[in-house]
Amino acid sequence: MKRLTFLTLLFSLSFLGTSRAQENTPVFNGAIATLSSYKALYVLNSGDEKKISSTLRNINNVFKDPRLKGKLQVELVVFGDGVILFQKTGPYEASLKELHRKGVILAQCENTLKQRKIEKSSLFPFISYVPSANGEIIIRHYEGWAVVYP
Repeated sequence: MKRLTFLTLLFSLSFLGTSRAQENTPVFNGAIATLSSYKALYVLNSGDEKKISSTLRNINNVFKDPRLKGKLQVELVVFGDGVILFQKTGPYEASLKELHRKGVILAQCENTLKQRKIEKSSLFPFISYVPSANGEIIIRHYEGWAVVYP
């Protein structure tokens, strides 16, 4: 009986210790933006409407993060099936103009255009071009840009 009482008491005390340890755990509020600038390269190579919408939403959301206000440079590089995003026939003109207004570099891979025989005139006039998306990703990575695949 004494042994059972002792074990019960020991168990109860260990539970109280755990409870107190959790009370002292500091609240996590995320990383602190200590640098003067941040650079993010978003990569899109999908024509899937959900993927495109998700990518555009992610870029817009990062501009709402108060830690990055006034410190952020963003580029969206598009290749492969993602080219649909920049085509004039698509429904994304207003969203892209808003990103462009915020200073987002909207870059299309020229290799994709050559391979698919797409004329630049079929894309929005405010789009920029890079020789290859893969080259852009590699260069930006080594320049210290965060590469984001939403």
